[in-house]
Amino acid sequence: MSQASSNDPTAFADILAHRLSRRRVLAGSAAVAGLFTLSGCGRSDPYDRRADALQKLGFQAVPKSKDDLVHVPPGYRAQVLYALGDPIREGQAAYGNQGAETDFGQRSGDHHDGMYFFGLSTGGGWDPAISERGILCLNHENITDAYLHPAGPSRDENGVRPAEEVRREMEAHGVSVIAIRRRVDGGYELDRSSPLNRRVTLLTPMELDGPAAGDAMLATKLSQGGTRAFGTLNNCANGHTPWGTYLTCEENWNTYFHRGADEPQRSAAENTALARYALAPDSQGDNYRGWNTVAGDITERFDCSAAGASADDDFRNEPNLFGWIVEIDPFDPASTPRKHTAMGRFSHEGCVPAPVRAGQPVVFYMGDDSRFEYVYKFVSDLPYDPSLQGLAGSAHLASGTLYVARFDADGSGRWLPLRHGENGLTADSEVYPFQSQADVLVHARLAADAVGATRMDRPEWTAVDPVTGEVYLTLTNNSRRTPDDVDAANPRSYTDGFTNADGSTTENKGNVNGHIIRWRERGDDPAATSFHWDVYLFGAESGAPASVNLSGLTDDNDLSSPDGLWFDPAGLLWIETDDAAYLDHSNCMLLAAVPGTQGDGGAVTVDNGGQSKVVTLRGRRATPDNLRRFLVGPMEAEITGLAMTPDRRALFVNIQHPGENGETASPSSHWPAASGDATAAGAAGSRPRSATIVITREDGGEIAV
Repeated sequence: MSQASSNDPTAFADILAHRLSRRRVLAGSAAVAGLFTLSGCGRSDPYDRRADALQKLGFQAVPKSKDDLVHVPPGYRAQVLYALGDPIREGQAAYGNQGAETDFGQRSGDHHDGMYFFGLSTGGGWDPAISERGILCLNHENITDAYLHPAGPSRDENGVRPAEEVRREMEAHGVSVIAIRRRVDGGYELDRSSPLNRRVTLLTPMELDGPAAGDAMLATKLSQGGTRAFGTLNNCANGHTPWGTYLTCEENWNTYFHRGADEPQRSAAENTALARYALAPDSQGDNYRGWNTVAGDITERFDCSAAGASADDDFRNEPNLFGWIVEIDPFDPASTPRKHTAMGRFSHEGCVPAPVRAGQPVVFYMGDDSRFEYVYKFVSDLPYDPSLQGLAGSAHLASGTLYVARFDADGSGRWLPLRHGENGLTADSEVYPFQSQADVLVHARLAADAVGATRMDRPEWTAVDPVTGEVYLTLTNNSRRTPDDVDAANPRSYTDGFTNADGSTTENKGNVNGHIIRWRERGDDPAATSFHWDVYLFGAESGAPASVNLSGLTDDNDLSSPDGLWFDPAGLLWIETDDAAYLDHSNCMLLAAVPGTQGDGGAVTVDNGGQSKVVTLRGRRATPDNLRRFLVGPMEAEITGLAMTPDRRALFVNIQHPGENGETASPSSHWPAASGDATAAGAAGSRPRSATIVITREDGGEIAV
């Protein structure tokens, strides 16, 4: 690859030529129509479209903002489509936004997150070419309890939570499956008459499959056979499958559990595993909600203390029922969601498929969103069978090999298999006594420790480039990364000042602003066991020293803490932020990028304040032409979740937890406005609501080009 400047037209020509050569390889592995190519959607070739966009993105960069509203480029509009508490059925009352509703099993949950748009045919099935109507599946990761109840969360004199509040909180988590349709003006609205509308919550029965299903480690009082679970929890990023189902990912599930001082009642192996998943004795978790104080098994299960004679008598194993990939069929509301144990248990952030080809394995990429955690890949045992649609296709996810990534200093990498009996994953391991493949999968973090995977800076969303097949991964930040333990794939540790509201300064340390890594599988084979990598983009403030602002970001495209990541059908990359390190300059944001290709930059030495130096591989430097800010959100909100119609004329974005630091009586945000205009300010005194917005061009054209 050319190492010329990204402003050099020769460099662009070289990049395009490289893409076109890669296209010939990938053409044979194209997925079903609309999944990884635009064939069948009536659109032009994505390579040609990316070549057109390569010189300059087609919108005016949005300035940074600290306003309490959504900003989009001139010529665009943003509409609130689906907000906290909105009903999903006809005849339900509108949400009062005062915490009075008790029917959240039929209303929008809170903290909208990852999502996917499935085109809906007139026959009620999936059609990836349709844009006018569809099923939008979206996660509800968490809640802002200060705004969910009349006066915030409460307890009685004995610390017991009201049952009504707890049920509301449990139902406000999970997933929404909603039918939407295009309006005459180009916007979208809910179709509340659709029989496909559904909420999946913490009360929804689930099935378990894969090697760990039925294992004693998954047995509890409510599931003595270890083959079922109730509900899904802390659903952050997401994925989808070639057979038309939705994948939702259970992230910080551990923070909901209480564990008493039960170490003497547990084996040494159990205590090791619980500690590795941040469930220490006397632990209440970061977001402990006291659900277990309410009488009844469905709530008491959140006390995972070993209190009974065996696992059949208590909920000591209940945490083992969370941390999985969950599959939902959007087109069959009577179907039971499935948790796939073959894909490993950790703080899942995304589950994105690689291009598929009939007769070849199905491959998914996943991150584990905690500091110093790992990047994973699942390769199915069952070759892809296009005849298996809906949940019949879940057979591809019931059996396979889970791999974890090692990033080497020379820019190469290895996928290390997590198979019992290999690579030290045996009962004699010094890390943990792995007795079976179920042990390996339930304790995937310990297995990754044992095989020597690379400890990353909070691996979050993955995205697969539909043009090149290369994989991108956000590494959001890591406050614990020091200059002494940097490596080529996680090369920065520095100090960055943050100006507080009172004018004082706080020092943030570590990998403060995060970065995005990418890799190309050997031979462009998603199932390969080796790859080559570089750092596509380093987050930084535009005014930061060159040793920090390694990608050359400017006021038009500087960002911090990249989180959400997604490729649209034309191959443009969308980057969302979940940031606390740059909020003195701007609220969180969404950017669009023309990403180039792995290897389009070169080696660079990172100087960590004179305390350490490390050589890494950097992608081509950013310019306002190939990376540009598209949206800035309201106060204290994370920008997350992305989906687009196949015709690229509507972009769905989630605005999560606006005003998250406010109080019930004094909200710190009032977004959104009652009018439904996402770019308008909300009324003073109103409670903020997480919401899905839909962005369209005023002229009805395609987004960002």
